[in-house]
Amino acid sequence: MRQDHQIETLQEIQSRVLWLATNMIHHANHIRPNPDGSKVGGHQASSASMVTIMTALYFHYLNKDDLVSVKPHASPVFHAIQYLLGQIPRQYLTTLREFGGLQAYPSRTKDPDEVHFSTGSVGLGAVAPAFAALAGKYVSSHFEKQPDRRYIAIIGDAELDEGNVWEAILDDSLNTLGNVLLIVDLNRQSLDRVVPGIKAARLKSLFSSCDWQVLEAKFGKRLEDIFARPNGRLLQDRIDEMSNAEYQGLLRKSGAEIRPLLTKGNPDFEALIQDISDEDLPGVLGDLGGHDFDVLLARLAEADEDKTRPTVLFAYTVKGWGLPMAGHPLNHSMLLEPKQVEALCKQMGMEQDEWASFSTDSEAGQLCQSRARYLFPELGKKTAVSLQNEPESPSVPQSKTSTQQSFGRILLALSRNEELAKHIVTISPDVSVSTNLSGWISKMGVFSLAGHEQGSAATWHESDKGQHIELGISEMNLFMALSMFGITSELLGQTTIPIGTVYDPFVCRGLDAFIYGLYSGSKFIIAGTPSGVTLSPEGGAHQSTVTSSLGMELPNLNYFEPCYATELAWLMVDAISECFERHNGRASYFRLSTKAIDQRPFNDAQARLGEERLKQQVLAGGYRLKDWRSSDGLDKSYLVQLVTTGAMVPEVLKAADLLEEEGIPANVINLTSPRRLFESWQKNSNTSAFDWLVPQNEHHAPMIVINDGASHAHAWLGSVFGTPVETLGVDKFGQSGTRHALYQEMGIDADSIVNSALKALNKQGLV
Repeated sequence: MRQDHQIETLQEIQSRVLWLATNMIHHANHIRPNPDGSKVGGHQASSASMVTIMTALYFHYLNKDDLVSVKPHASPVFHAIQYLLGQIPRQYLTTLREFGGLQAYPSRTKDPDEVHFSTGSVGLGAVAPAFAALAGKYVSSHFEKQPDRRYIAIIGDAELDEGNVWEAILDDSLNTLGNVLLIVDLNRQSLDRVVPGIKAARLKSLFSSCDWQVLEAKFGKRLEDIFARPNGRLLQDRIDEMSNAEYQGLLRKSGAEIRPLLTKGNPDFEALIQDISDEDLPGVLGDLGGHDFDVLLARLAEADEDKTRPTVLFAYTVKGWGLPMAGHPLNHSMLLEPKQVEALCKQMGMEQDEWASFSTDSEAGQLCQSRARYLFPELGKKTAVSLQNEPESPSVPQSKTSTQQSFGRILLALSRNEELAKHIVTISPDVSVSTNLSGWISKMGVFSLAGHEQGSAATWHESDKGQHIELGISEMNLFMALSMFGITSELLGQTTIPIGTVYDPFVCRGLDAFIYGLYSGSKFIIAGTPSGVTLSPEGGAHQSTVTSSLGMELPNLNYFEPCYATELAWLMVDAISECFERHNGRASYFRLSTKAIDQRPFNDAQARLGEERLKQQVLAGGYRLKDWRSSDGLDKSYLVQLVTTGAMVPEVLKAADLLEEEGIPANVINLTSPRRLFESWQKNSNTSAFDWLVPQNEHHAPMIVINDGASHAHAWLGSVFGTPVETLGVDKFGQSGTRHALYQEMGIDADSIVNSALKALNKQGLV
């Protein structure tokens, strides 16, 4: 197809995409029944600015293996294109923002058409493809070579206000990825304003200083032709120098109004544009590169020429392009009036069938069909591998040890299982040594792309076969990397098991990216360590309080807080198995500690229950570490249940001994996964199903719940058994000090636990 003829066909498709996207939003807000009157919303203006860029991508530029992240507010454009490519049936077009229909923002797990990267939380979709590209390089180095695919993110310019974008761009692990392309929809507007000043030059400089190739599609051919005339610089300089607000304001005026404001009485300037009619002048002024196929296709081809570094393409656009609201400073959430949509429908020639695609004998229809056959071949992606046999739990030392130390030893033990170990990749934001990853890294090495050095310990070997990725100090980058490595089975056809470590209080720093990964259905393992005020001398800024609550509340997440090394080993194997569950697997969060704990109480429980039974209970969420029935001469009418998790177990055991000295029996229930127990309770409200923890004849006993975290996190336990609950935990910021001093301050030391138990019994009139 000739270039000019192809452009005409792309323009025809672009017009249909603009109409369908606009009409989808209109139907959702004005046509579809809305019984409760809730705002539906949509982003007609933000979608309109994207139609040229996305038409150029899907109907010309993309290869079949390329992966694309779509600007959140361009969701209607994406779905309109997928409809024209035959990837969703017609009936979905009327379901935008409807339950079970097209999502407000592209979603990997909830949309009916294939979405590569979920977007919605601005800034995250901007960098997800870059981390996916890193995962692609890793998979190519460790498994089969990946296709020569490109990883593309399309974002709005306002998304560059998000700090996580710059955290990623600054990280050295990404700046040699020559198959990454970031396209910025530079429409100079955000949610509620025209962006003040001229930021493009500053943004380009920032990318350039981080060794990105910087390209721009700034002006369309009509403007470039005028610039080439004598005195053409007058118009170019005038546009370049005016503020965003002034430029947007001029676009909203008539040609007669624009002319004097633009030329400011300069006769040479007036002569330059005198052959442009007042009717055409607004369109000429708004002739930007992001809406010119010739310019866009040339820049996209140029982006592929440099394979040594990532590329950013600034595509200048008009927000609301092609619609009556074009350039309006408040058009972000603005909706066209029904009469305006009716006029647009007539203008687009859609009166006979408002949801029509193209006839198969039209050139536009033929291009849609040929691109669909190319982009979506019948053969699907390679099926991800699965483990043939569940790995054996590694043996762990029985001496006094911490869960953080055990974590490092378990990883090193897993490295000896070749079938399993080849799938594991560890990731850390410059805290590898302090989170006990050193043994694994020393053996497996650091992953380094050719010619690229990562900061690491002098003894760590770096190569493209290494199995550890050392990032800079950015928790957002950590969780974005874990999220993308956690969906390699879906994106790349090869399973990796990403295991990350982070200081537990700084889980909150990366929380947005953490949630993004869970929302995307990613499967990874994250160890937050050390946790709680148990960290003691490090001070309040490094003592986590809310992370146990996050473990309980975040969807698609397993939360484990083991105390003993063998518990951790069993749970780690379970979490690894989840990573191989392509459709039903979940991510896993381990809350670990540096507190060295005597392993003998666990050994005693194993001798009492038997290994297999104890393992089943550990995986189910908890077990009776100390059982009052093992003691003689105690009256069960005074019984209390001491329920705890993780590092608090030794204090609870001590409290149980103190109570027993007073003749008061106490069970110690060790919760290895409060989340798993809670979910079991939700599915089965019959309390007899939990007799292994608290049998029916003990439901009268008050429950004392102790947590090195927010006290409310596990308060729900009383609801399971219908028993009174006293909750002890950390409900204020910590400070430096010994563990004992901090435990006393927070009321979670052994004496405080005893006092709480006596108080609960007193309420029942027993003591």
